[in-house]
Amino acid sequence: MGQQSGLSYAVIGTGAIGGFYGALLQRAGCEVHFLLRSDYEYVQQHGLVVNSVYGDFTLPEVNAYCDASAIPRCDVAIAAIKATQNHILEDILPRIVKPNGTILLLQNGIGVEPQLAKLLPDHYILSGLCFICSNKVGMGHVHHLDYGDITIGAYADRYAPAGITKEMEAIASDFNIAGVPAKLTENLQLARWRKLVWNIPFNGLSVVLDAKTDAMMANDATRQLSADLMNEVLAAAAACDCQIPTEFVPQMIDFTTKMQPYLTSMKLDYDHKRSLEIEAIYANPLRLAKERGVAMPKTEMLYQQLYFLDRLNSKSK
Repeated sequence: MGQQSGLSYAVIGTGAIGGFYGALLQRAGCEVHFLLRSDYEYVQQHGLVVNSVYGDFTLPEVNAYCDASAIPRCDVAIAAIKATQNHILEDILPRIVKPNGTILLLQNGIGVEPQLAKLLPDHYILSGLCFICSNKVGMGHVHHLDYGDITIGAYADRYAPAGITKEMEAIASDFNIAGVPAKLTENLQLARWRKLVWNIPFNGLSVVLDAKTDAMMANDATRQLSADLMNEVLAAAAACDCQIPTEFVPQMIDFTTKMQPYLTSMKLDYDHKRSLEIEAIYANPLRLAKERGVAMPKTEMLYQQLYFLDRLNSKSK
């Protein structure tokens, strides 16, 4: 299996994503520190429970914190919070990551890195695109239903291709040893557009239609609508010099058809009256497409519907 790199990790956002990957890293022998909010006392006393298609396991003892200042400086800070919460990172990250350390964003959408790069110019910023079906189902309890791959790329100004570095290779190796299929990309922008091919149709439609992935794939109309949205993403990506082959669309449809019935993270956020990640997943891609003269009419309509529902939801809290 190989030997862990010796890197220490801090996880910000111990939920469906951070809790899952952080727990796997700890189980594999990495030093991992978890920053929690509402789950802090429970996890401090009982640890983390992961039910997974990779195999169920429990970590009865974890390094749990409710105060970022108490976390020892780590080599890598994994930010697994929603992009809607990124304003808290300016205060948290300098406390927990070593000088010139690495920040690994596990977030959806596009355009989330530039602001962070301005706030923390001395840190190395990576992003990990997670292809995973995972939900937080209780205090310190994560249910991993399907998949789990990560594609990791480095951020450079204006998403210029940044190559593969030793830091990236070390982190990917730790994930692989932990049982997470991790691959590296020289082109983060392309990786983000490829992830949007799935996120744009299914996150939004799950909210608007109040449906899981299996129901959407079982209906001819929504199956076609999903493909239409995906093709709009391909056109926008191409205008941004990110070529995605047309066969990627039927591959993603097939991928979604075969996955376990899944309630997307955006749908769960909506049901729990949390803010939706519509800026990073919809508004930013729409803006980039418009700047390059590419229309995304169905994506724009979906964004407008989500914008309405998100504002209505926030008023009913």
